[in-house]
Amino acid sequence: MSLIEPKIDKLLEETENDRFLLCAVASHRAHDINDMLRGQRERAIQLQTAVEIARASNKKPLSIAFGEIAKEDVSYDPSTIDAKTH
Repeated sequence: MSLIEPKIDKLLEETENDRFLLCAVASHRAHDINDMLRGQRERAIQLQTAVEIARASNKKPLSIAFGEIAKEDVSYDPSTIDAKTH
């Protein structure tokens, strides 16, 4: 399996060239998307509109998350990340 789009270089740029941070951010966002797709909207509805999720439902949640990171639609607060444990 390979990641073709978005390019890994673009994704790493958005996460300070930290591959572990990229995984953490993408995983968290994919979890939110997965919750929405399963109808558990309490936490995720504020982060994405249901229409956009329905349009993208033919993709895997992690692929959607990587696309959002590349488009800078998803961000993180560096003060909430513990560099030693992320």
